[in-house]
Amino acid sequence: MKATRFFSAKNVAYLAVLLALVIVLQVFASMIPVGGAQLNFSLIPIVLGAILLGPAGGAFLGFACGVVVLIQVIALPSVPFYAVIWTYSPVVTTLTCLVKTTVAGLAAGIVFRALAKKNSLAAVFTASAVVPVLNTALFILGCLCMSGAISGHMEMNGMNIFVFILVALVTFNFFIELGLNLVIAPAVHRVVLLVEGGFTGAKKRAAQELAPDPGDDGTAQEQERKDSEHDHLH
Repeated sequence: MKATRFFSAKNVAYLAVLLALVIVLQVFASMIPVGGAQLNFSLIPIVLGAILLGPAGGAFLGFACGVVVLIQVIALPSVPFYAVIWTYSPVVTTLTCLVKTTVAGLAAGIVFRALAKKNSLAAVFTASAVVPVLNTALFILGCLCMSGAISGHMEMNGMNIFVFILVALVTFNFFIELGLNLVIAPAVHRVVLLVEGGFTGAKKRAAQELAPDPGDDGTAQEQERKDSEHDHLH
């Protein structure tokens, strides 16, 4: 997508709707607890933004999601994991929240553009997988950077830090998020394409109906000329 066309009316509308979805899904749907953390349903609009708006759109929505997550971490001290990481590693926590979904959205947009030239369906499914995979991978990396705080203040039942992160914080979240993205994001993308195709077809038909017929114009002009000559003769 050309930079000059990124802020077209259609793209701004897409961005506004997807941004609202990111905020609503992250604030309300993330209240569903799985293990020691919460599900991230807002990955779905990030995937759609990466597909529909490109890397910049995916990165913007990912960053917005990270901001909302960071606010939740700070504002919800009742969640034990949030309280620990924010209290003992606020800088790493901030970077983890902001970077993981931003990078995931950016990468999904790049991957989609690269693959869409060969197979658009494969590009959609691959982009849908890239976001939860990178989001989870960067989350694990961030947790490892905070391993001292986590191991010192979380009940790990004898597990080492890496196993605890995988089992207690990641496993269920990752597979559910991956499944949701692989099912919902391509389906919604297909619906968007169908709706866009319907509007485009309707606009073309309307334009064709309103456009004057060149043949009719020529016939009418010829008839007017003959009528004028006939009047002069009489």
